Amino acid sequence: MSRKMQTNATSRAADPAALRGIFGTNLRRLSAQYPSVAGLCRELGINRTQFNRYLSGESFPRPDVLYQICKFFDVDARILLEPVEDIRPTAADLLSHPFLDGFFGDGPTHVPEEIFPSGFYSFVRRSFIDDAQFTTGLVFVSREDGYTFLRGFEPRDALRGQGLSTAASNRQFRGLVMRQEEGVIALVTHRGSLAASFNFLTPETSFQSNIWEGYATRTVREKVTGRRAARMVYEYLGHDLGLALRMARRAGLVPMEEVPPFHARLLRLNEEFR
Repeated sequence: MSRKMQTNATSRAADPAALRGIFGTNLRRLSAQYPSVAGLCRELGINRTQFNRYLSGESFPRPDVLYQICKFFDVDARILLEPVEDIRPTAADLLSHPFLDGFFGDGPTHVPEEIFPSGFYSFVRRSFIDDAQFTTGLVFVSREDGYTFLRGFEPRDALRGQGLSTAASNRQFRGLVMRQEEGVIALVTHRGSLAASFNFLTPETSFQSNIWEGYATRTVREKVTGRRAARMVYEYLGHDLGLALRMARRAGLVPMEEVPPFHARLLRLNEEFR
């Protein structure tokens, strides 16, 4: 840190009100991508009233709570002193690397809104683990710095059935959405994981303009039991928060009878994935 930055940080730290204001502003920006403050508080395990005091700059979190907030949002304690956009790590644009010049470029990362709009999507696919069950969930697609991102949370019962932790940090997944000739792909992973899934989606244009169909694959060994690929359907919900919350509450593992008929038709359940 330069001498000037150290001086500015020190002067801000000397003013508790200014420090609380910076933290509150940062926390509001970090929280803006979540559809519900109440849901976010549940994921963080923080009292809603106390969280609102942090947002308004009325209060500081205890050190253990600050650690929890930083870990959840993938930032560090500098959110007390500096605008969050200044402390985000920067990385080189891999797809523009000279080695890949002419092969990727910015074409795949430029995903126009009219091709794959921002907002909430519900999804359904056959479970990778149990053929009699179907995984349903909710994701949120957003744009930042010229990229299109996807984020969501694994259903608790899906993780519980595999003996995995249902903590928020383990349930959350994020991905990068890229444009393809016939649709979009998404590379999706969990925090700190070396495993990923590859999703391909193309618009279903026969009847409804808000439906995408495709498939999801996961990077695991071929096994006697369990699937590595399954057809998948996305339905665009727009920015209707109420509808998104209703869909989120229904996320999890469901039997075939609870899959919407049109979605089941697109999943082609009687055909093997090829």
